[in-house]
Amino acid sequence: MDSTRLDDERLRHDKRVALKLLNVSPATQESSKLDSSLKRHTALIKRMRQSMASDNRDQIQKDIDTLSLEKYVDEIVSSTLDGISRCKTEKDVWSAVEVISALHRRFPAAFTPSLVSLLSQALSVPSRSSLSALTPEQREKEDSSRVSRQRPLLRVCSELALVGVIRDDVGRSGGEWIMKAVKDMLSNDPTLSSLPLLTTFLKSYSLPYLGLAPPNIAKQVSATTDGDSFSSSVQEHANSTDAYPPLIAEEDQLVEKDVRDRFKRMCEGYFENVSKKLVIEHTRLQEQDRRNHEAYIRSGEIFEDRQQAYEKMTKGYEKLLASCQQLSELLYLPLPTLPNNVRKTDSIQIGVSTNTGTGDMDEIYTPGGKWEDEEERKFYEEVQDLKDFVPKSVLGIEEGEEKSAEEDQEKRAAQEKEEMRKLEEELEKLSTEERAPPKPEEANDVAEDDLPTPTPGTPKASTPPLSPQLAPQGPSQLLSALLTRLPDATNRALIDQAAIDFAFLNSKAARKRLVKFLGQVPKNRTDLLPHYSRLVATLNKYMPDIGTELVAILEEEFRYLQRKRNVVKELAENVTYLANLTKFRVVPTHLILHIFKVCLDDFSGTNVENLALLLEGCGRFLLRSEDTRERFGTMLELMRRKQSMQHFDQRQLLLLENAYYQCNPPERSPRQEKQRTPMELFIRHLIYDVLIKKTIDKVFKLIRKLDWEDPGVRKIFFKLFVKPWKLKFSNISLMAMLTYDLQRYQPAFSVAVVDQVLEDVRRGLEQNVYSTNQRRIATIKYLGELYIYRLLSSGIIFDTLWSLVTFGHPDGRPLPNQASPLDMPDDFFRIRLVCALLDTCGMCFDRGNQKKKLDNFIVFFQYYIHCKDDLPMDVEFMVSDSLEAVRPKLERAKTIEDAAIAVDEMFNLAFQSKEVIEDEENDSGEESGEDDERRENVEREEEEEEEAMEIDDHDEERPPSPEETVVLSASNSNQEYLGPSAEADAEFEKELAKLVTEAEARKVDKKTALALWDSSVLPPGTRRKRGDEGEDEENAGTTDPSVMNFTIVTKRGNKQQSRQLAIPAESALAVHTRTAQLQDKVEQQQLKRLVLNYEQREEAEELKALEARNRVGGIKIRYVAS
Repeated sequence: MDSTRLDDERLRHDKRVALKLLNVSPATQESSKLDSSLKRHTALIKRMRQSMASDNRDQIQKDIDTLSLEKYVDEIVSSTLDGISRCKTEKDVWSAVEVISALHRRFPAAFTPSLVSLLSQALSVPSRSSLSALTPEQREKEDSSRVSRQRPLLRVCSELALVGVIRDDVGRSGGEWIMKAVKDMLSNDPTLSSLPLLTTFLKSYSLPYLGLAPPNIAKQVSATTDGDSFSSSVQEHANSTDAYPPLIAEEDQLVEKDVRDRFKRMCEGYFENVSKKLVIEHTRLQEQDRRNHEAYIRSGEIFEDRQQAYEKMTKGYEKLLASCQQLSELLYLPLPTLPNNVRKTDSIQIGVSTNTGTGDMDEIYTPGGKWEDEEERKFYEEVQDLKDFVPKSVLGIEEGEEKSAEEDQEKRAAQEKEEMRKLEEELEKLSTEERAPPKPEEANDVAEDDLPTPTPGTPKASTPPLSPQLAPQGPSQLLSALLTRLPDATNRALIDQAAIDFAFLNSKAARKRLVKFLGQVPKNRTDLLPHYSRLVATLNKYMPDIGTELVAILEEEFRYLQRKRNVVKELAENVTYLANLTKFRVVPTHLILHIFKVCLDDFSGTNVENLALLLEGCGRFLLRSEDTRERFGTMLELMRRKQSMQHFDQRQLLLLENAYYQCNPPERSPRQEKQRTPMELFIRHLIYDVLIKKTIDKVFKLIRKLDWEDPGVRKIFFKLFVKPWKLKFSNISLMAMLTYDLQRYQPAFSVAVVDQVLEDVRRGLEQNVYSTNQRRIATIKYLGELYIYRLLSSGIIFDTLWSLVTFGHPDGRPLPNQASPLDMPDDFFRIRLVCALLDTCGMCFDRGNQKKKLDNFIVFFQYYIHCKDDLPMDVEFMVSDSLEAVRPKLERAKTIEDAAIAVDEMFNLAFQSKEVIEDEENDSGEESGEDDERRENVEREEEEEEEAMEIDDHDEERPPSPEETVVLSASNSNQEYLGPSAEADAEFEKELAKLVTEAEARKVDKKTALALWDSSVLPPGTRRKRGDEGEDEENAGTTDPSVMNFTIVTKRGNKQQSRQLAIPAESALAVHTRTAQLQDKVEQQQLKRLVLNYEQREEAEELKALEARNRVGGIKIRYVAS
């Protein structure tokens, strides 16, 4: 025991002693002064029946001290028994003991005897007659419920016997009462169902009732010590005089010594009986395993009822073994030695197939060698010879022994040939038809007990690291250290060194330990199997029993797992192990072919995976070895025929196809590597290898330095820049950045890249080929990145988004469950494309008109999603993440009806907005069309006249010059030297703004009034015809100058009407209107003339200044207008 456990035991002993002193001499209390309220008594009884745990202890003890309780003792006794059954922890048990002690001190004559009687009945075991009437399932259920019910009662009774509530006699404890109760439970229990109760009792009370303390083992026991030596050492130290000093003095013990001794002998005797039963069950289990194995050899299967019985027996044996181990630890007694009858099989009897058939088989052509590469060949063929590293005396080899070893090898070879001959005879009888499972010769040929076969052993725990004081000294310790290092030997050098180290430790016991260790590889360490196989192959030459025993263990395990059919991982590990040993030629060829045939006979379920593992592991080796080529080729052909006749799911078909072509790949010419120029290799290296975020500037400079005038270089760049799927997905944005940087120097190249990307997106929509989906994702991501770097407009992005959800559907509108060849209802890839594009550039559309466009698209996108089948979980999460990123507060449509209504509303609003805009444009165009035409004609005539006059003036001023004439035009490269200076532009803009402001100030009120009048009063039809009416008015004015037409608007109900009204020209209204029109026209003409004159003056001054500058340089200039 450590110090903490010692302190806990002393603390418990002190608490028990203190409570026992109170219980032995209880103090009397006058009941007349106590409360006799019925309500409080009822509450106390109810509380005690619910629970007597630590949370209710204080209140219960307070009520016991303050209530009279005399009339309710019987009810309190029954409620106490119910409350004890709910005490699960040690703290709750002690709380119940304190409550019962308080009641014992109040009513020692009325309460305690009744409670002890009830506890004795509760701890009793049902009679055998009552149990025999129950079925095995009912009996098991009854035993389980009884154990769970009696466990807290036994713990509370044990404490009550220690604190003086339960007593054998005056002045004695209740130890004998507890011993009698435990003895009754164990003696009337032939099925050992009460064994957990004894385990629970010993865990907490072995020290006070049995006087057991852990033995003081002064010397540390090594990890290699067996069970017998360990138990003998424990017994010696336990019986020695200088054993562990007693924790509690004899005079302070709560249980008498004679009771303790008798209790201890009783428990030891019970453990001895349990150990005998364990040995008997173990022997029967092994015998049943042998019988099952023989039955399987005869019939080829284990029947279902026998298998169920065997599994049930295995479960019972494992439960008994666990209980026996617990008792051994608690009583400090050794476990019994379990006999281990290892069955070895010298040969394998191959069952004869009932169906025979003949058929011609095409010869399987096997190109290539046994090994995939040179490294694999070296690993499996170049095995070191221990004779070169270890002395012959250590290996036990002499000249005579070498000759006998050679003779043994010859005998083994002859035996293998005989086995192979038998196998060939069987293969000739194999049929191409599906064979029925073999039937047993006799159903009940051997009377067998319903005993299970033991499961394969679990891997042995690794040896704990040794302390410096106990460094490995003897062979056993060195072997343990070697086995500890083996899981870390994961290369050729380490495993070869381990083989040499084991050779120096070679002995029969060491070989057995090694075989046991190698046969128990952890399930998650399949990477160790090739290296362990190499270790066995290295040792097998001089220690053949290692390979033989390991193969026997693996063969038995394969047969066992083949019968269970529900242990996929273990069977896969077993088959992989055998395949690796086969390539080292440790497993005889007839054995591995027999295993292949067993799986092929029952070509279904897990055997499909087993065959695939065999083909992948050693199929190539067997198919290309001289001694197994024909036989294994025959089996392989049979497997292909069975595969074509049976129905397998897609996963199994894929497993078989991959395994078959891995061991027998089809003949094909070597792949021709594409020849690339050094320039192309350099450019590909820059884009695919060098390009990262840190090196983008360097890559861009190197790209610019290349010869872009060379069509070959330009073609290479174009091919790389339009294939973003060949880049890392994270580097697509860097490619878009390079395209943007190149735009300043190679604008045509960037435009071509954008065009090709858009073409690729369109072609993906038109073809919709599944194999190009990855390319389409990369292309749509590239398109979004190009928009981020302003290489295309937002309109193209929205056109692409709308194309993704409408292309291929009638009238561009998808319908629910509408089958479109390019966009089926169960095809969700377009949704992935939309999400990828929104994730890339959707955050840019967060304001203005673009925000409104994206909102409209999202409305339609939700409708498009509802037109599809139910979205897979990953697509649903992708849509949620994308929409939340661009519109966090968006409320998604729950049904397709809601989505369709939202789409209709969106389209109606869009159409209304479009009509309003068109009406406004038509109104403004019709009103100003006539004036604009007249203005344009006048301006054109004036400009032509002025230009002609200006050219004539220049021609008259400039005399002809014999010097070379420089012709300047708008397209000349020296255009940047023409035009006014910055100061002249600023002054012109200032004067023009002043002039326009003065003119507008006079007209603003009148124009505003007319505009308001037209927009608010005149009907739309009237406004559209104002231009025509103006012409009619002018025509009317010319025909009848004394009359002026006006339009009168009237309203009848909600309908507006207009009609023409002729007003005499001499009236004040007509005169005023005509005067205002003429004044506006004069002002417009005057403003137009001022602006034109200013431009002409500025142009003339510029030409004079340019002429003067060039005259100083001796150059004559003649200006020709372009």
